[in-house]
Order: sequence, then structure tokens, then C-alpha cells
Amino acid sequence: MSRSACFCIVLALAAISAGCATTSESTARAAPARWSGQTIVQDHAYIQQVETIARRRGIDVTWVHPPVKRRSRDD
Repeated sequence: MSRSACFCIVLALAAISAGCATTSESTARAAPARWSGQTIVQDHAYIQQVETIARRRGIDVTWVHPPVKRRSRDD
């Protein structure tokens, strides 16, 4: 490998390491979500509707991520 190619590789590695070292903790984190006074609950009416139709068609439903809806805390 030529001397200039070796120098370029070392220079690139130094630049990459310097970029990673300058990331501060405050920039690496996401901003906290604001509390909106809502709760997330499963949408049981929709789940029941889908499962009823699926049962009639002979399909077994397995919910990986069940549907949800947002509710205000007062409900």
C-alpha cells in the first residue's frame, strides 16, 4: 500500500473517531414527551369487531400490536 493511501486511511479513521467523541449526552437523547393528560388504552370495540368477522370466516387472529385509542383522563 502506498504511503499516501495509508495516510488517507489514518486521516479518515481519525476524523470518524473525533466525530463520535464529540457527541454530548444532551444531543444524543430525545426530548421528553409532554404530558397531554391522555392515556392509551386498547380499542376493545374494534378488536371485538375484527375477531367476530374473522371467526365467521374461520380465521384465527393473533394480535401482535393490538389497536389502541387515546382517552382523556376524565373519561
